[in-house]
Amino acid sequence: MIKSFQILTVLIALSTSVFGQNTFTLSSKDLGGQATINEEFNGFGCLGKNKSPQLSWKNAPEDTKSFAITMYDPDAPTGSGWWHWVVFDIPASTNELVSGAGNTELNLTPEGAIQSITDYGASGYGGPCPPEGHGLHQYVITVYALKTDKLGLNESTNPAVVGYYLWNNTLAKASIVTYYQRNKK
Repeated sequence: MIKSFQILTVLIALSTSVFGQNTFTLSSKDLGGQATINEEFNGFGCLGKNKSPQLSWKNAPEDTKSFAITMYDPDAPTGSGWWHWVVFDIPASTNELVSGAGNTELNLTPEGAIQSITDYGASGYGGPCPPEGHGLHQYVITVYALKTDKLGLNESTNPAVVGYYLWNNTLAKASIVTYYQRNKK
């Protein structure tokens, strides 16, 4: 009986260590399942507040040297999706971007972080603004734990090039998805 109890104890301990591992996780106090007028872009016919959501992450790999964040709409009718936000060279000591950090004029990102251009043609956050009546679009927000402290890029680097550098330097990544649609008026 004692031997069976010891084996059961070992199995429980092993399952806890295998299934209870802390994984790299991204969360937001601002976002739920759907984006709101707060996050919606202000332009292109949209009248939102264009406020980037608060984001926080935890359990990055130990050898992380910096972070990057992207927001991407794969449902945009462009043939290549739409990049809404690209931030990189975020120091490894950072684990949160506050709400509104995507507004480059407010200087709310950590020192050294770079917000490059989006598919709107400007730096910083550009919120959801799908075509009217196009249905729900998904917006994938991803934080990347990187093996380099700097990507060697600047604020005029386009999202595809940033993506290439991210692909080459990613240790881990975590995402959240939110949805948004504009109904015909």
